[in-house]
Amino acid sequence: MSNTIEDFLTADQEQQIVAAIRRAEKTTSGEIRVHIERHTDLDVLERTKEVFHSLKMDTTAQQNGVLIYVAVDDHIFAIYGDEGINKVVPNNFWENTKNAIQHKFKEGNFTQGLIDGILLAGVQLQHYFPWDHDDINELSDEISKG
Repeated sequence: MSNTIEDFLTADQEQQIVAAIRRAEKTTSGEIRVHIERHTDLDVLERTKEVFHSLKMDTTAQQNGVLIYVAVDDHIFAIYGDEGINKVVPNNFWENTKNAIQHKFKEGNFTQGLIDGILLAGVQLQHYFPWDHDDINELSDEISKG
């Protein structure tokens, strides 16, 4: 395994992921972010919630932020949606997205895993949070790193 997060994703791969976020957000008012770090000592979902709050993702008007969190060295990831999403979607809503990411991760294709997950999340969110012409991008599309 590589020593830095930069080794996990090249600058070009990062831009591909950011482009996928922008593409997904063209169809939904949902806000999607990706956070990558080497390791967490916490339960993966607890850490994901912590990062979600520290990135101020709980400040969107419709409470429809989604965070895809990856701990590279731990080989774990989680998807966390804000309250506005969780109130309206079925319990297994993130299963398809999780499976799409996991499938590519197992092949060692992390970039495509994240892209597939982001685009699928956008499609799924579109049903509940369609984009409209008044929609503004409330959160950065850039990948955050721990």
